[in-house]
Amino acid sequence: MQQLKADLQFKAREEGFDDLRICRPWDVPEVPEQLEAFLQKGYHGQMHWLAERRAWRADPSQLWPEAKSVIMLAENYAPQDNPMTVIGQGDRGAISVYARGKDYHDLVKKRLKRVARWLISQAGGEVKVFVDTAPVPEKPLAQAAGLGWQGKHTNLVSRTLGNWFFIGSIFTTLELQADTADTDHCGSCSACLTACPTDAFPKPYQLDARRCISYLTIEHKGPVAPELRAKLGNRIYGCDDCLAACPWNKFAQSAREVRYQARDDLAAPNLKELAALTDAAFREKFSGSPIKRIGRDRFVRNVLYAIGNSNDPSLLSAARALCSDPDATVADAANWAVARLTAIP
Repeated sequence: MQQLKADLQFKAREEGFDDLRICRPWDVPEVPEQLEAFLQKGYHGQMHWLAERRAWRADPSQLWPEAKSVIMLAENYAPQDNPMTVIGQGDRGAISVYARGKDYHDLVKKRLKRVARWLISQAGGEVKVFVDTAPVPEKPLAQAAGLGWQGKHTNLVSRTLGNWFFIGSIFTTLELQADTADTDHCGSCSACLTACPTDAFPKPYQLDARRCISYLTIEHKGPVAPELRAKLGNRIYGCDDCLAACPWNKFAQSAREVRYQARDDLAAPNLKELAALTDAAFREKFSGSPIKRIGRDRFVRNVLYAIGNSNDPSLLSAARALCSDPDATVADAANWAVARLTAIP
């Protein structure tokens, strides 16, 4: 089995993964209590699926009772340049690093399937692969496997990869040698907590998604609370502030996969151009991008909040053009942006 594991790790790296560790489905006994506390406080906001599938997410062994091992894999997507340079550029939008290139769901899942097929060919058994689309507690499992630890910002951190990496999992009926769980290496550092523009962390290791910019710009439907809109700045899809602040990123290397690199038109996109997108133009522009899934209306809502925060009167016409948009949330955001820009002395 040791040779099989060594060969598996080699295969994973050959396919593009940067690390592979193994745990068992039942190695996360702390998850049920943590998840229930998160849900009871309402921190999940509109993400109702977290509550609806709590039994599976709380106990991975219930997701597939026959599984004996969970192979956790990490794939680096670290940017080549500082992603924070676009923050505050009035006429430009800030898109989270992971969404500036090809949709990672497609790339990671294809790699997982190739590794899984190889494993079956070598050792038999059955497999299931998951990438952020099933009720799997990926971050706790990844820590149990030794890929890294959940930092104070609740994201996974690695001493070799920083926190710019995707997580994928392969559940298998094979009994593979498990690795040692990683331990917390955050120490007294609180850089990620103080970096958050909306104070989304009630305390270290706890996230109130209802205040998280990633949640607000991606998952939240309808108008964003007025008191939070100004705090969004020019972030129009996701937020990297807490990730970028982590000191462990000094060990990270830029991603090997060129398709994760920022598209030229998404590194610092023009807000006026984005505000003018029709539904058809939106779908065409973001084909193959994770941004496509939130739809034109929610995306343009975000763009209008950024325009309202731009302090740039040249964007006023773009906002005014949408004040009577058929989508009520877009129209509300446009009117808010107009009010902000016309109030500039």
